[in-house]
Amino acid sequence: MTTLRPRKITRSDNPNTQTGFLPRYATLVSGRRSKWAVLLIWFVLIAAGGSLAAKLGDVQDNDPETWLPSSAQSTQAVELAEKYFADKDSSTAVVVYARTGGLTAADREKIAADRGTLQGDVAVGDVSEPQVSADGKAAFLSYPLRTSPSDNAVLTDAVGTSEDIVKENAPDGLDIRIAGEAGSVRDFAEVYSGMDGALLGAALAVVAVLLLLTYRSPVLWLVPLLTVFLASQVASGVVYLLAEHAGLLVNGLSAYILMILCVGVGTDYALLLIARYREELHRHEDRHDAMRIAVRHSMPALTASAATVALATLCLVFGSMNSTRGLGPVVAIGIAVVFAAMTSLLPALLVILGRWTFWPFVPRHTPGPAAGVEKEHGTWARVARAVGRRPRLIWAASLGVLALLALGTTTVQTGQTQAEQFTKTVDSVEGQRLLAAHFPAGSAAPADIYVPAEAADAALRAVQDVTGVESAATQRTAGGWTHLTAVFEDAPDTTAAQDTVERMRTALDKAPGDSADAVVGGQTAIALDTADAQRDEEMLLIPLILAVVLLMLVLVLRAVVAPLVLLASVVLSYAAAVGAASLLFHAIDYPRIDRGLLLIGFLFLVALGVDYTIFLMARAREEVRLRGHREGILTGLTVTGGVITSAGVVLAATFCVLAAIPTVASLQQGLLIAIGILLDTFLVRSLLIPALSLGIGARIWRPGHPEDEAPPPGERPSQTARVDVGA
Repeated sequence: MTTLRPRKITRSDNPNTQTGFLPRYATLVSGRRSKWAVLLIWFVLIAAGGSLAAKLGDVQDNDPETWLPSSAQSTQAVELAEKYFADKDSSTAVVVYARTGGLTAADREKIAADRGTLQGDVAVGDVSEPQVSADGKAAFLSYPLRTSPSDNAVLTDAVGTSEDIVKENAPDGLDIRIAGEAGSVRDFAEVYSGMDGALLGAALAVVAVLLLLTYRSPVLWLVPLLTVFLASQVASGVVYLLAEHAGLLVNGLSAYILMILCVGVGTDYALLLIARYREELHRHEDRHDAMRIAVRHSMPALTASAATVALATLCLVFGSMNSTRGLGPVVAIGIAVVFAAMTSLLPALLVILGRWTFWPFVPRHTPGPAAGVEKEHGTWARVARAVGRRPRLIWAASLGVLALLALGTTTVQTGQTQAEQFTKTVDSVEGQRLLAAHFPAGSAAPADIYVPAEAADAALRAVQDVTGVESAATQRTAGGWTHLTAVFEDAPDTTAAQDTVERMRTALDKAPGDSADAVVGGQTAIALDTADAQRDEEMLLIPLILAVVLLMLVLVLRAVVAPLVLLASVVLSYAAAVGAASLLFHAIDYPRIDRGLLLIGFLFLVALGVDYTIFLMARAREEVRLRGHREGILTGLTVTGGVITSAGVVLAATFCVLAAIPTVASLQQGLLIAIGILLDTFLVRSLLIPALSLGIGARIWRPGHPEDEAPPPGERPSQTARVDVGA
């Protein structure tokens, strides 16, 4: 059974004898007077950050072209279009008209009238002549609309105006949809519109329910929840300032990940600190002493956790895409601000409010054995004894389960089409479906080819001969460059169309003259270049992230064997999470993933998976130093089991909130990370790591020898939590 004995105030706990940053910091955030100074500083930060956080949406840049590396052909095509063909800040809209029984005379009159109105009211270039399908059942108009890199509303408003024009006085039975790049961007903007507040509210609601269940107190849950909310506002304010004045790229993905991570990780840190504070309240009559010791003992693990996640995400600055490079600093800022809030504002608030916040289960100072805390650890004491009895069976079975789930990675399919990107029906997808039914599927988004003018004829012939090209034509010449367009036989968002782009680029390289200088751009080329860039990033960033995580583990645990074992476990856990998630995606009929999910999933699952292992092993090392390897490992598992499990459930549930966004990518991202966190929480950290640690023995700490290290002055096993680990 678990026996917690009262801890005396020793020389190492006495604030008058403590030196170094950590003891002084712990005294600062929990001191009788200094706690008020901490609270005042945070009030100032919150007042400034809260007003700026509301502006974060104003600096988001969701233009797909800005995410590509500068070396990509599709990016060069955008630059040429803007420089020579006045296509800067524009996006093509395609209005599709269809009638099952065939277009009527009234329908054709409506289309002609719409062309004139669109030309005069909303288009920033020429509106094409109506293109009528061979079966006479559909037609479409295409034209450019104004966009703004810093304001998505410019394009969405233009599409909305177009929609009002084409649907006004439309004949009954005429199906009208707005497709093309502009229609797709508008649909994405609409599904994300207003989601900032909704996501934050949903995440906070989920956390509130779980905290209520965890603490069974009508008051205590409010303190960490309020702290997390305030920290998220300060973090958003800092990100806004860097985006506005330092050129940091922020998009919808990074903004939502920032929000979810602040809530989830912040709550995790709060759970760990409050759990240690509760332990110390049983041992100390003065709550200031209890909080000081709780902060001092919790800070090493919390600091290591925050530093590992922040440094791992900062590896993304070495990515080739702007979206990847921007995500790293955004997440690192969020982690840093949340860590600061949970280790300063939260302790100050808890000490100011006093013990009553735990009501009705108020931890009282217990001079003798702390029976109340014994009860709290009862379940995990039984788990520890089970691990201690059969460690070999448990680690072998755990590895077997993970390996079996990892086999699911063979079912992973990448490359989503536009129709597979939403969880609800949207106009751009329906418009694309109508185009594919009545026209060459690539009509909505022709490829753009820019070639030196003297090689235009040779390039046009080369493109027309490429398999997969339905038709190609010369558009115009300017500045020594000629703009060609090519319509594909396949839909622009398919892998078949991407294969056509590759064949087209190969044909142009082999064409006579300066055709080799040609660049191929457009929607399909952007998707192809993005996928290629993502593969390159995986090859560079995954080993870099692993190296950073390994280095942090070595520094935290002062060992080499344990970090290698832990890193291998989280990598296997990641593979198992991807495999299990892929099987789930097939089951819910969303089998294809965006390739970027693999890198983002790897980053967060490895960093967050190591998080929980750090919490366990840092405490285990502390206990090993006091009572030896076997008893120390099982004691560490016992006293951290409940709080780390609660933290994992909270973080997994928080990421599931991403499913509220009606896009398949958000749904899959939330599910993948949630599955991985739960695997790390219930299988890797609770069973595999403790069992492996027992199986390997004290060698896991090599080259260190924590079992031979002297305990801190005045501290002995009898003064800390003790577990009867059994035979």
